[in-house]
Amino acid sequence: MTATLPNQSYRDDAPATPDERAGATGREIAQQPAVWRRLAVDLAERRDSVRRFLEPLLSRDDLRIVLTGAGTSAFAGELLAPALARALSRTIDAVATTAIVTNPREAFVEDVPTLLVSFARSGDSPESVAATELADRCLSSVYHLIVTCNAEGHLARTHSGSERSLVLLMPLESNDEGFAMTSSFTSMVLATWLALVPSGLDSGVAERLAEAGAAMLRRTPDDVAKLAARGYDRVVYLGSGSLAALARESALKVLELTAGAVVSYSDSSLGFRHGPKSVINDRTLAIVYLSNDPYVRLYDEDIIAELQAQMGSENVVVVGASRSEMLEPDGPWAVPNLSNDPDALVGLVFVLVAQLLAMNASLELGLTPDTPSPDGQVNRVVKGVTVHPFEADR
Repeated sequence: MTATLPNQSYRDDAPATPDERAGATGREIAQQPAVWRRLAVDLAERRDSVRRFLEPLLSRDDLRIVLTGAGTSAFAGELLAPALARALSRTIDAVATTAIVTNPREAFVEDVPTLLVSFARSGDSPESVAATELADRCLSSVYHLIVTCNAEGHLARTHSGSERSLVLLMPLESNDEGFAMTSSFTSMVLATWLALVPSGLDSGVAERLAEAGAAMLRRTPDDVAKLAARGYDRVVYLGSGSLAALARESALKVLELTAGAVVSYSDSSLGFRHGPKSVINDRTLAIVYLSNDPYVRLYDEDIIAELQAQMGSENVVVVGASRSEMLEPDGPWAVPNLSNDPDALVGLVFVLVAQLLAMNASLELGLTPDTPSPDGQVNRVVKGVTVHPFEADR
């Protein structure tokens, strides 16, 4: 059984990017609110076929759900896992494809019914393909939810005819042409939430995210550009729970688009004190994602106060959607109208700031965001991976 979202383009809905040097990367950052709206419409139109596949699986108490991907796609799973566990009242595991490929016996140590959710922009990365094949070999009963942006990718083509697979294709423009994953990341996260959470499509969250995202993209670019112009050589991202994974993705964006010229680091708000805080110097910018959960937020606020005292408040940016003494209510980093939504979803708006900062830092260095690695050592789709033969125990 298969169901797909139409892999068609909605570029006409996307706002233009004012700086031509930003290329596809700038356009793909700017288009995200429009893509989220269209994605929700497309998924609503195919609600019945998606539910026919997923509901029997989600009704099983013995079902294990594993979220997987590599790089940014792995962070999509890590971002969603805590929020989905809470929404579905079950344990959700986020295991990178890179870990599955090197250690399949540990990744699939229990031979239980499993739904493997694979995030893949292209669907052609060697690890993405191998992870699904290893799951089929190691597990007696495995189902696949393939969340991808490329209809022609190996994963989409291989799984589109399988009764044990559901392929969700994102709108065509989410298959980012730029080097770094931007709209592909946010689209795949949102689509998975809407597909797996029974109330997702009826909650109006996609429209709330689109409105808040559009507002952030209108009012923050100048402030982000000013941050990038300061010439920080280190950027630290911090967050708790789901937002710790978003911090990892945000740090990766800076590293990717500056070709490693700006050193980036990420951690949880509480974990940062345990040694990693040594990364701070007088040219460090810290960005803290503020949780919507009032208990979690206490720990975010503690580290914010500590960093402001150590680094100066001008070098600490707080991005949040909930009221806090640490966040200016009408300031550039306050996300509107999302204070009651899960951190994993609010993070899709938060990450716009990280994407814009990485793009502007790249431009400040005289790089091209679409191709920041001039020597070609790092590629849009990973190359050079050898997947070695594996003999399953079962």
